[in-house]
Amino acid sequence: MLTGGCLCGACRFECGGAVGAANYCHCSDCRRATGSAFNIGVRLARTGLQMTRGAPRAFTKTGDSGRELSRHFCGDCGSPLFTSSPAHPEWIFVKAGVLDDPTVVAPESESWTSSEVAWARPPAGIARYEESRVA
Repeated sequence: MLTGGCLCGACRFECGGAVGAANYCHCSDCRRATGSAFNIGVRLARTGLQMTRGAPRAFTKTGDSGRELSRHFCGDCGSPLFTSSPAHPEWIFVKAGVLDDPTVVAPESESWTSSEVAWARPPAGIARYEESRVA
């Protein structure tokens, strides 16, 4: 059973069933929705998803692919939780960063690499800190 939730704790979910493929997406919509260089989504059976706390809000947009995609997020803190699409109603794509156990995430592919930004991959040799670099 996978569990996860938003930053503020207002939305929590659990999802049973097999963990599907994870994917990096570099499209401009995913960058804007996550505020990062890419999104990592984990495919799960929609029938296994159960909200255990809260009810996420959703924003639906037609992407560059021509397909609608609904992005579900916490209405209080704005954390993105998962996406869904009428093109694939049997699946949800949970945002990897909201899972309580991130070790289950094993990305298998990247999509929309034509939109990848140069800074998507940290350059070798930059400073690394185990915790905040600010004391």
